[in-house]
Amino acid sequence: MLTSTLSKEAPFVDSQDGIALAHAIVDTVRDPLVVLDQDLRVIAASRSFYNTFRLVREDVRGHLLYEIDGGQWDISELRELLGAISNGQAAVEGYEVDREFPAIGQRVMLLNARKVFYEKGAHNSILLAFEDITDRRAIERQVQELLREKDMLLEEMQHRVANSLQIIASILLIKARSVQSEETRLQLEDAHQRVLSVAAVQQHLHVVGGGKPIELGNYLTKLCETLAQSMIGDSRPISLKVDADAGTAVSRDAVSIGLIVTELVMNALKHAFSGEKLDAAIVVSYKVAGTDWKLTVSDNGVGKPDVSAGDTKPGLGTSLVKALTRQLEAFVEIASDSHGTAVSITHATFKSKSSKADEMLPA
Repeated sequence: MLTSTLSKEAPFVDSQDGIALAHAIVDTVRDPLVVLDQDLRVIAASRSFYNTFRLVREDVRGHLLYEIDGGQWDISELRELLGAISNGQAAVEGYEVDREFPAIGQRVMLLNARKVFYEKGAHNSILLAFEDITDRRAIERQVQELLREKDMLLEEMQHRVANSLQIIASILLIKARSVQSEETRLQLEDAHQRVLSVAAVQQHLHVVGGGKPIELGNYLTKLCETLAQSMIGDSRPISLKVDADAGTAVSRDAVSIGLIVTELVMNALKHAFSGEKLDAAIVVSYKVAGTDWKLTVSDNGVGKPDVSAGDTKPGLGTSLVKALTRQLEAFVEIASDSHGTAVSITHATFKSKSSKADEMLPA
């Protein structure tokens, strides 16, 4: 519409004033810009083009693009792209060139080209713009290097934590074997098992996460596979299954969830199945609704229908689960009867079907 109006009022693009205006516009462009004819010969170039590449007008105007600046733009792929534009393609966006230029050294340039069609005449022109992204690419490389160093530090930290936990677990086991008191021995063995569970959580968090948000379904599945191998094995006919929705958590929250699952699974294995049960099962469920979630560890064991807050002394496992739950800004609920026990950790808006919201976890 604009072209039509201008052509009716004055043949602006054919006048000397129009040519002067066009050159002035080219000169005001911040990034280097050249105007090429259909043979890819330079018709005009912006002031920023001359300044950036340290060239003079006599070495640019009227020359083929591939001849200027010592032939630095004689690139086969660029020839093909500009040839395609000349033959009808509308534009080329974001073509990256990494070259050593005679006057300015190594530079990374982003090229954008667009064909200009005129209302009169069969000729056409090509606008070719250059964006120097050398500094941007250098920053990106620095960021990648920093990320690589961060990953190396995290890897080293993971190894140190794992080694420290193994040392602590070994010391606890040695102490448990040397003490005379049966109660002390059981407490040391219990602490030893919990340290091993922390080590398992850390190991799987490292393998699954890699420093990124943790996909909890995969994480819980792998964690429970390890728990089943180490705590159930082939000696007890108990299945341990995971039913998890898609969802992620930051590393800190994933650690807390993993420790809670480990503690509740250990608790179920200790208390839920007093004798052999053919269909004995523990299910770890993780359900998500928006930012809200609910973690449930349930079993079909003997249950504890008579448990109450008044006559049950909290044990180490109960205290640990409650502390981790508070850290997750969630709350604990328990439902237990002769058909089994279900312990739920709920964050936000899920509504529990249990009416025993104030019950303590079994010790």
